[in-house]
Amino acid sequence: MDYQTRLYLITPPSIPDVDVFDRQLMTALDAGDVACLQIRLKQADGVSPDEEAIRRVTSQILEKVQDRGVAVLVNDSASLAAELGADGVHIGQTDGTLKDARRWVGPDGIVGVTCHDSRHLAMLAGEHGADYVAFGAFFPTETKDVLYKADPELLTWWQEMMEPPCVAIGGITVENGEALVRAGADFLAVSGGVWSHPDGPAAAVKAFNEMFERVAGE
Repeated sequence: MDYQTRLYLITPPSIPDVDVFDRQLMTALDAGDVACLQIRLKQADGVSPDEEAIRRVTSQILEKVQDRGVAVLVNDSASLAAELGADGVHIGQTDGTLKDARRWVGPDGIVGVTCHDSRHLAMLAGEHGADYVAFGAFFPTETKDVLYKADPELLTWWQEMMEPPCVAIGGITVENGEALVRAGADFLAVSGGVWSHPDGPAAAVKAFNEMFERVAGE
């Protein structure tokens, strides 16, 4: 392969103890290459962003994560990303326009866009200046309700057609992620596959990177 996939880490949807998470996160980031961390914290309904939790977690970890060369993105809210000094935002199809997100995070900020299983939405995002597009879900996931099921061929099509990177998301683990890497994912976005790994988050980060390196070297 002429590129190497990288890991895009997403926080658990709930972080009861910020200090414990802080230690787990730093150990995980020190275990191997991680391109970015998306802070995605939800209220009890599992849908609405928990802005106070996002502020609390981000204020504690932001500088330490960035010092490791890892970009920090906030899910859903470009205004909150700007307020907290994050590197950018990840928006869904109902989280405002890409133009508005860009206005909040600035020309150098990162704006990623959820495109589900839609070539049309992805092409619109790419044409309007998204820094990456995200496709999914590729597998069943406990992090959110799955309304769209993406096929790995979508990643291959995107690589052949468009320039911005593509992110694969949804139920990805070390065991099932290789097919997405081979299909053309520039990044694998992973939450439970890291935090719920039986050997711990650091072992998961290490295992993902070993898989990326092996496939890239073929």
